[in-house]
Amino acid sequence: MSGHSKWATIKHKKGAADKARAKVFNKIARQLEVSAREGGPDPTANASLRTVIQKAKAAQMTNDAIDRAVKRGAGLDDAGSYEAITYEGYAPGGVALMIDVLTDNRNRTGAEVRNIFSKLGGSMAEPGAVGWQFSRRGVLLVNSSDEDAVMMAALEAGADDIAADGEGVLRVTCDPAAVFDVRDALVGAGHDVASAESTMVSSVTVEVSDPSDAKKILRIMDALEDNDDVQDVYSNFDISDELMEAVDE
Repeated sequence: MSGHSKWATIKHKKGAADKARAKVFNKIARQLEVSAREGGPDPTANASLRTVIQKAKAAQMTNDAIDRAVKRGAGLDDAGSYEAITYEGYAPGGVALMIDVLTDNRNRTGAEVRNIFSKLGGSMAEPGAVGWQFSRRGVLLVNSSDEDAVMMAALEAGADDIAADGEGVLRVTCDPAAVFDVRDALVGAGHDVASAESTMVSSVTVEVSDPSDAKKILRIMDALEDNDDVQDVYSNFDISDELMEAVDE
């Protein structure tokens, strides 16, 4: 199991509602602004913007809020200027991390990310040190044990792999451009899709067996995702369900 899908499963089990929805919307709004600024406000001609709009709707962001963010990014409304930066680092146990941020103050955000690593037992890495092992994929988590039924619905919509991702959860992977088509096909077939997103998946998996390392990794992930400027955190850890229960606070 990849670190991304494992982390997505952890967040799903903890409950997305315990994160402030306003913070989630703020992060998506930044992504909408940047996509509209870089590729224009027309989603039919801007694939990146189209994907973020689908993500916003999946998070139940209102059409008005989406439109306002797109207009700000396209220069049709007052807007801040955000810079996209990717930081790389390591968590305990040699676990690789990639952190995507959108910030209006590079120095502030860099210092905050570095502080999270130093306080919680991780370390920053040079650009490219871990990035080589990650590639963008569409990843969906489906609450089901019926692999055949999920496979029938997903493959027809463009999925290319299905595997177990813990008890009662299937991980479906696809081309990132097809992730929302696959989600719609699964939902249309009556399946419960817990999450669907375009993300970075590592070709290398690090199995974590030390409870202390596991706890530190999860704390780093939580702290990074709680930062307003951090948009996504990608990793390559695998923590067993048994160890997860043992370190769960």
